Amino acid sequence: MEYRDVCVPGHPPDPARHGPGHGPRRGHGRRLGRGNGHASWRDAARRRGARPDAGRHRDYNIVFVALPEIAELGFRQGSLPWVISAYAIAFGGLLLLCGRLVDRYGRRRLFMAGVALFALGSVLGGAATSPALLVIGRAVQGAGGAALSPAILALLSANFEEGPARNRALGIWGAAGSAGMVLGSILGGVLTQALGWRAVFFVNVPLVVLVVALAWRSVPLDRPEAPAGPLDVKGGVLATAAAALTVMELTFATEDGWSSRAAWVCLGLAALAVAACVGVESRAAAPLFRKEHLGNRHLAVGTASTFLFMAGFGALAYFVTIYLQDTRGLSALSTGLVFVVPCAGVLIGTHVGGRLATRSLRVALVSGNLVGAVVLTVLAVAIGAETGWAVLLTALFLLSVGQGVVFTAMFATAATGSADDEQGTVGGIATTGQQLGGAVGLAVLVTLTAGSGDTTRAAVGWIAAIVAAGAATALLVPRTRQDPAAPARD
Repeated sequence: MEYRDVCVPGHPPDPARHGPGHGPRRGHGRRLGRGNGHASWRDAARRRGARPDAGRHRDYNIVFVALPEIAELGFRQGSLPWVISAYAIAFGGLLLLCGRLVDRYGRRRLFMAGVALFALGSVLGGAATSPALLVIGRAVQGAGGAALSPAILALLSANFEEGPARNRALGIWGAAGSAGMVLGSILGGVLTQALGWRAVFFVNVPLVVLVVALAWRSVPLDRPEAPAGPLDVKGGVLATAAAALTVMELTFATEDGWSSRAAWVCLGLAALAVAACVGVESRAAAPLFRKEHLGNRHLAVGTASTFLFMAGFGALAYFVTIYLQDTRGLSALSTGLVFVVPCAGVLIGTHVGGRLATRSLRVALVSGNLVGAVVLTVLAVAIGAETGWAVLLTALFLLSVGQGVVFTAMFATAATGSADDEQGTVGGIATTGQQLGGAVGLAVLVTLTAGSGDTTRAAVGWIAAIVAAGAATALLVPRTRQDPAAPARD
């Protein structure tokens, strides 16, 4: 299932319609932000860099809303979730490999390749005449997303100097993703009702053309140095297989329960792939990731933060959607409109997060998670069928401010201290943590709350604990004070 960005923040599939089992840088490029002379170029690049990711986030929810109509293509009972799962498996499986390809062949090249694959998948999906073709189209879209994510993170990290400029860019990127998720929920319902489900795929094509035209002018062409050795094909295949099998295992576990034979087979194969990958990587001349990455504390804590962020904050949207539609009786479109409120909170939170991260990455991560944990604890007590809308919307707004702060700070943390020509790999590692966190979090939470009399209240309580763990993890970030003139670290 497509868990990765269920809430970055945004909102997940429509469980009332589909059932709870089916929901969810030392560089070669020109560095920006070093003076007024680059200000307009820098701002244009930042805004345009955010646009493709807003489109990718929008596509997540736009497809969720169209699932009931997509089922009419001829999907057998139980096979419809593969419209979502095909994307998630391709996306999660290819992130590490695509991150390495970004550093090896260039940020702009992989960016453009990702956009092209996403457009191709959209055309295949929109023109599909059978369920198989539609699932293939979604997998191609996922491959495009896997190339785009580390490429965008690498572009932001390599082209904006560590500190205020980079933090502002990451904040805008997070805000664009949030806006795209909410827009997708609303736009999906409108397009499906007016033009049919194929429109939710074809709408991506003109947007891709616009992104390519803007990126061609504003994204700098980077020329990486000649690779030190041949591409680690074996390691790439094994890492892709391990990540994809892990996502598949969690998908089966969430849909069919942890006793699912398919889930355990995937888990066993994933473990074998991981063991083989470690052996291959230890002998490779140019491995996917080096030993230095394992010792990078910023990357380790940043990746752990992305995992816990999606396991907690990300999974929350799934249960909130169930609550709004099953308990409060809202339609899918009305639910999407409710999420406009947290979207506004995220816009504020990403801005605040950028400023806090500039002062201290540790303070930004700890404070954002603490706000979330406190509000979630209160919400776990207050939420119910008769909870006032003022209380509920205020809680969602405050939670989203905390989410926005954490989202900006966790990627800034992961990128800190790495060379520009390693930012693709770093982005791939951090985003893989995010993808797996969403899958693990939702699978575990669905299991933990299955026998609860009040699923929403139980889920919110567990999520509060996960977010509190995120705050504790953030204490491991090395003390930093990012200064635009002279960064200093303790």
